[in-house]
Amino acid sequence: MNFIIYDIEATCWEGRPPRMQQETIEIGAVKVNAYGEILGEFSRLVKPVIHPQLSHFCRWLTKIDQADINRARDYKRVAEDFQDFIGIYDEDYVLASWGKFDLNQMTSDCDLHRIDDDWLHPHINLKKQYQEIKGLPKPRGLQSAIKHEGYEFSGEAHRALTDARNTVKLFRHLLDVWVY
Repeated sequence: MNFIIYDIEATCWEGRPPRMQQETIEIGAVKVNAYGEILGEFSRLVKPVIHPQLSHFCRWLTKIDQADINRARDYKRVAEDFQDFIGIYDEDYVLASWGKFDLNQMTSDCDLHRIDDDWLHPHINLKKQYQEIKGLPKPRGLQSAIKHEGYEFSGEAHRALTDARNTVKLFRHLLDVWVY
């Protein structure tokens, strides 16, 4: 069994103007086996089709350059690469992300691009399970959870691979506790 700890970044606007559908602009993931060993990493930018020009706020938040987005591949091709990385036809796997946003956004992108989304399951919402495991009254953000567990957040926040790598710290810390 392999676990795919992933994070996505999506188009965004300050204040989230109405009728602005978000699209994935970056997928980052770390593949971890049942023993907590890291087997590989995945990182790709994705070119959005509805709003191909990133907002100033989105470029500031993610530090993703518009020129890099312009050179990126579309969601369908990146999703195929991601499926190959996961090994959806060859291996047993579980996807895991910090919260439900990532799964919901990927499902929305699959719908937008008319791609089957069965490969997105099974999925663990690590944020929700962490809250339950720790008996917390409300969910904890990734950076707060990492600090609470005695780790340091490393790298640039709001970058998919960085966030996935930091999530792996918590995943490995509680490896035998997650329910999937």
